[in-house]
Amino acid sequence: MLRQYELVDLVKSYDPNADEDALNRAYVFAMKKHGAQLRTSGDPYYSHPVEVAGILTKFKLDSTSIVAGLLHDTVEDTDTSVEEIRSLFGDQVAQIVDGLTKLAMIEQKSANNKQAENFRKLLLAMSEDIRVLLIKLADRLHNMRTLHYCAPEKRARIAKETLDIYAPLAERIGMQEVKTELEEIAFKELHKEAYESIQARLNFLREQGSNLVPKIISRLQKDMEENGVKAAVSGREKSPYSIWRKMQQKNASFEQLSDIMAFRIIVDDVASCYQALGIVHSKYHMVPRRFKDYISTPKPNGYKSIHTGVIGPENTRIEIQIRTQEMHEVAEKGVAAHWAYKQGEKVVGKNFRWIRELLEILDQASNPEEFLENTKLEMYNDQVFCFTPKGDLIGLPINSTPVDFAYAVHSSVGDTCVGAKINGEIRPLRTILQNGDQVEILTSKAQHPSTEWDRFVVTGKAKAAIRRYVRAHKRDQFITLGQQLLERTFKGENLDFNEKALVNVLPNFEAESIDDIYAKVGEGLVTAWDVMKAIYPAYKQSKLGKVVKSFKVPGFGKSPRKDRSKAEPLKIKGLIPGMAVHFAGCCHPLPGDRIVGIVTTGKGVAIHTIDCKLLEKFADEPERWLDISWGDAADEGPHVGRLKVMLANEPGALGDLSNLIARNNGNINNLNIVNRTVSYFELLVDVEVKDLKHLTDIIAALKASKVVSYVSRSNQ
Repeated sequence: MLRQYELVDLVKSYDPNADEDALNRAYVFAMKKHGAQLRTSGDPYYSHPVEVAGILTKFKLDSTSIVAGLLHDTVEDTDTSVEEIRSLFGDQVAQIVDGLTKLAMIEQKSANNKQAENFRKLLLAMSEDIRVLLIKLADRLHNMRTLHYCAPEKRARIAKETLDIYAPLAERIGMQEVKTELEEIAFKELHKEAYESIQARLNFLREQGSNLVPKIISRLQKDMEENGVKAAVSGREKSPYSIWRKMQQKNASFEQLSDIMAFRIIVDDVASCYQALGIVHSKYHMVPRRFKDYISTPKPNGYKSIHTGVIGPENTRIEIQIRTQEMHEVAEKGVAAHWAYKQGEKVVGKNFRWIRELLEILDQASNPEEFLENTKLEMYNDQVFCFTPKGDLIGLPINSTPVDFAYAVHSSVGDTCVGAKINGEIRPLRTILQNGDQVEILTSKAQHPSTEWDRFVVTGKAKAAIRRYVRAHKRDQFITLGQQLLERTFKGENLDFNEKALVNVLPNFEAESIDDIYAKVGEGLVTAWDVMKAIYPAYKQSKLGKVVKSFKVPGFGKSPRKDRSKAEPLKIKGLIPGMAVHFAGCCHPLPGDRIVGIVTTGKGVAIHTIDCKLLEKFADEPERWLDISWGDAADEGPHVGRLKVMLANEPGALGDLSNLIARNNGNINNLNIVNRTVSYFELLVDVEVKDLKHLTDIIAALKASKVVSYVSRSNQ
C-alpha cells in the first residue's frame, strides 16, 4: 500500500502545483473514517481508496481527483456526509464523491434493477464531470484485481457487469490499458477454460517465435531508417480476451487469425505517418480489407492511428499500426492523456456526444432494464462511419440503417424521418449503411416514429426514442378507451359518474392522476367494475345474461356490404381508431359473425364470436365487454377460419382436400391431425378466407367430395 508521503510525491512529480495539504488531509481522513473496517481479503479497508488514488496517479490526474479517490467510499461506508466533505475539501470534491456514492438506500426488486439504477446515477454524475468516470474505473480496476477473494457467485456477477458496462466505458473514453486489464480479469473468471487454452497457445507461439519478433522489429526499423523516417518500432501481443472475441465474431479457429501479433511504428508527426505507410506498402504485400485510416476519420473516443495488414518480414502475416507519440498517449490513456490540470480546466462529460446520447436514452427509457439494454447497444464498438451532406462524420455500429443515422444526428430528425438518400439515391429506410456512405435524411412534420422501425434499428438511442413514442401513443389510446369504458359501465348501472369521485380513489389504484386510472382500465390492468366498487363499495355487479341481451344484432347472417369504390381496410364499429386489436384463437371470428370485444390485460381488445365458450369466463366482468360489429368495407382479408374435417385414409385424399380448398380461393394456413383410425383421419384445418360466406362456400364444396366424410366449422 502506498504511504502518505509516497502518494504526495507521485502527484507532485507530474503536477508541482498540486494541493499537498489537501492530499495529506484526505489520506488521514480516509484512514480515520474507515478505521478498523476490513476488506474480504482481510486487509484494512482504507488500503482500497489508497490503491485507487495510486491508480489515478498513473493517469496523471489533478489533486482534486486524487483527493476524491481517497474519499470516494467514505459517504457510502462510514458516517460521513456529503456536506462534511464539502466543508473540509470544497464543492468539486463533494460533487465527485456524491456522484460516486451508490444508491445504497434504494431498495430494488432485483440485482438487475440495482445495477441499472447505479449506472443511471453514474451517468448523471459523469455528465457533469468526466472525472467521476475516471475514478469509478480506477475503483472497479482495484476491485477486479482483488476479485479472487470474493465468493464464486459474487465473482461471476461482478465480472459480467465489468464486461457489460465498465470495459466498454473505458474503451469509450479511450483508456485502452484499463479496458484491457478489466476484460482479462473478467474473461478469466467467466470463461476459465477458454482463457487457459488461449494462454497455452500464446505461450507455445512465444517459444516458437522467440527470435521472430525481434527480427521483424529490426527489419521494420531498418526500412524506416533507409527512407529517412525517424521512428520507434515495437511489437505487442493481442490479449487473450480480444483473441477469443475475434474467434467468436468471425467463427474462426485460433490458427485462422492473422493478427495475433501487432507492430507499432511511432513517428514524429502526421506527415511521417503517411510516409511510413507508403514505405510499408511499397515493400510488403497488403492484405485486402485490412487497411483502416483512423487519422482522417478518428473513432468517437478520439483514437487516431493507421492500421494495415501485410505479409511482412520473414514472410509473416502481421498487423502494423502507425501513429504519432501524441496519438499513442491518447490510444493508451484516452481522455486522461490530455487532462488539463495545469490550466485548471474542468473536463466535463458534456464535451462527449456519446454521453449526451446516453442521457437521452435515460430520459426516454420506461424502466431500468430497458435503459440498461439500450445503453449496452449504444456502447458497442463503432465500426461504420458515414457522412452528412455537410461532411460531418457520424460513427455508428455495424448493420446501422438510415433511421439510426437520423437519430444520431438529432432526436427530432429521427422522429420526423420519412426517407433517405444514400450517396444521392433514394433508398429504403431499412438499408444497411456502409463505410463512407453519404446520407441525407428526408423529413416531414407530419411523420411520427413507426413501430416497424424497432424491428431493424440497432442503436440504443433509436430504439429508446421509438419505444417512448409507442408507449406515449398507446397510453393516449388506453386513456380514451378507459374513459369510455367507465362512462358506459356507470351509465349502464344508472350510477353517477364524475371525475371528482375518481380523485378520491386514486390511492386505491396507485395512480397519481385521473388519466392513470383511465389508462389502467383501458389497458385491462384494472377493470371498470374495480373502479365502480371502490367508489360505490355496496353496489352489486350485473351478470352475463344481462350483458349479452343488451347487444344489438347488426346484420347477423349477412356478409358485409361490398363497396368497391372504397379501398379502406376492414373496420370494426365500436372501437377507437388505431386501438390494438387481435382476433381470438379460440373461435376465429370472421366478417359476418356476430362478435363481441373483450378488453384484455396489456393486449388491447380481443374479438370473439358471441357464442364463444370462453366468454363464460368473463360473465362476472361485464365492464370488460364492448358492443362491436363488423364495418362496411371492400373484400379484405385474409381472416382465418378453422374447420374440423373427417378425411378418408386413402392415397391422394389429402391432395384432394387441398385442391378443393385452393379451387375455392382458400389457402391452408395450418393443418393438424388430431386423431387417426384405419379408415379415417380427423383433421383441424386453418383456412385463410375473406369472410363467413367464403368459409361456408368452402364447407359446401368439401361436403360434396367423396374423400370427406364430415366437415364443420370448429371452435376448438
